[in-house]
Amino acid sequence: MAHLLGAESLHLEYPTRVVFDDLTIGIDEGQRIGVVGRNGDGKSTLLRLLSGRTEPDAGRVTRRGGVTLGMLDQADTLDDDLIVSQAIVGDRDEHEWAGDPKVRDVIAGLVGGIPWDAAIKDLSGGQRRRVALAALLTGDWDILFLDEPTNHLDVEGISWLAQHLKRRWSVNAGGLMVVTHDRWFLDEVCTDTWEVHDRLIEPFEGGYAAYILQRVERDRMAAASESKRQNLMRKELAWLRRGAPARSTKPKFRMDAAAELIANEPPPRDSVSLASMAMQRLGKDVVDLEDVSVTYEEATTGAPKRILHDLTWRIAPGERTGILGVNGAGKSTLLGLVAGTLKPTSGRVKRGKTIKVAVLTQQLAELEDIWEDRVSEVLGRQKSSYVAGGKEMTPTQLLERVGFQSAQLSTRVKELSGGQKRRLQLLLIILDEPNVLILDEPTNDLDTDMLAAIEDLLDSYAGTLLVVSHDRYLIERVTDQQYAVLDGNFRHLPGGVEQYLSLRAGQLAAASSAGSKAASAAQSHTKLRGAELRNAEKELAAATRKLEKLGVRVDELHGLMATHDTSDYAGLGVLSKELAELEASIAALEARWLELGELLA
Repeated sequence: MAHLLGAESLHLEYPTRVVFDDLTIGIDEGQRIGVVGRNGDGKSTLLRLLSGRTEPDAGRVTRRGGVTLGMLDQADTLDDDLIVSQAIVGDRDEHEWAGDPKVRDVIAGLVGGIPWDAAIKDLSGGQRRRVALAALLTGDWDILFLDEPTNHLDVEGISWLAQHLKRRWSVNAGGLMVVTHDRWFLDEVCTDTWEVHDRLIEPFEGGYAAYILQRVERDRMAAASESKRQNLMRKELAWLRRGAPARSTKPKFRMDAAAELIANEPPPRDSVSLASMAMQRLGKDVVDLEDVSVTYEEATTGAPKRILHDLTWRIAPGERTGILGVNGAGKSTLLGLVAGTLKPTSGRVKRGKTIKVAVLTQQLAELEDIWEDRVSEVLGRQKSSYVAGGKEMTPTQLLERVGFQSAQLSTRVKELSGGQKRRLQLLLIILDEPNVLILDEPTNDLDTDMLAAIEDLLDSYAGTLLVVSHDRYLIERVTDQQYAVLDGNFRHLPGGVEQYLSLRAGQLAAASSAGSKAASAAQSHTKLRGAELRNAEKELAAATRKLEKLGVRVDELHGLMATHDTSDYAGLGVLSKELAELEASIAALEARWLELGELLA
């Protein structure tokens, strides 16, 4: 394979530590490299060094003549003064970029729901991220550097991105280096994995599953101090080798080596024992939703808007369920019904007498009251011992189990990193011993090692576990079944995430077909001609996209209001004001949409 880029004897240090020392590495044609390692060890720094964004203190980076490279930073680099179309395709004429199938694919895959003429400054953080990724992928690059590209993408978006990168270059052409904590994505896309640790890079052949096997073999030969880490990774390997769903790439190493390593490794969870414990703690009844519907009254029109339709769900003791759905589908509303923070418009919610529900939110709200406390003080207020995985453990031992070191016990909560706060938040919830645990996007700010540690902790949780996440690997790893919220209905997915993606693809294809037929009919009957016709069609398309975007935000606000603290009148007032303004905008836009429809009819 031809050489694309190389780094020789790189040295980089900051005032407090050395990041890399005497680092020599290279990228060849056809390599798709996933970069993993603990947060803070230098993964993003490596991408900036190799892409030329950061200069090393010593050593050099060279690339073959004529090689072009593009990079997606974690930081937002978009110009606020641009509109979406300018940010993605620049000043190119429409016929030029619209005739390029790659550009059309990127736009449909990443920014289909974002108005083409929207100002960048008016977009949400997630929308800006998708626009930046789309702008990068519409270009022609020999090497792509992507720093956390799956952030703000849902399961569909991540699946699309994986397929796009797999077909972007021929097998032995182009180069990719990606930093991500999404382990399904690493396995789906990468031919190589580089682990960043201790000032160096250790290369492994294959994607995430291959990396885990080779790492277990390495750790097995290491000193006894690595035993805890080795055992955890062996458990991870056992799950991967025993049939992780949708494992499409086969590692390029000996299968008998994996079989030998996990020969005596039990399954990740003892389902029978956990179910028995759950029955003892919960009894037979958890939460039953019977013919439940949730309807909101739109602020401007007063018209009812139904979010969930005649939904029935009987949650069992020890049930472990993953919930999928697009933003605004009603997942938050559904969880609000389960948690008891929301009442249905119709139907019945029956709650077991012994249930104790805890919700892991994305806002770190559980830590606000202990912001100034030291970690040791927080743990000192807990029980002296807990049973996890059949073993009695102290809170400090559990803290170590999720990656904390003894030195961090004296750290104030507010001074912890984002990932440390997230892990402490989850641990405190589990130490409170709820028997129904709801996790809402629990993977934020966690690296792959910490995700494995969190999953290991959840394996011994004996209560009912409900998970909402865009992390496909996590959903498949910690839950035993998946459901989807689709068009207000709650649908079981025997085929898991793959079935959900297939259903969504069918929905989108049907919607696209209906839209094309309507547009074709309108064009055949319209009296407009030439520039007037093109302008009206453009305005109608832009209005349709904007209505879709506003509709998603309205659904999000309904979900936020459903789960909001009812005593927080100021917060509810802000949400209600935004909802009223959005619905007024929708009413005005719908009126113009109807006018355009009549003009084109």
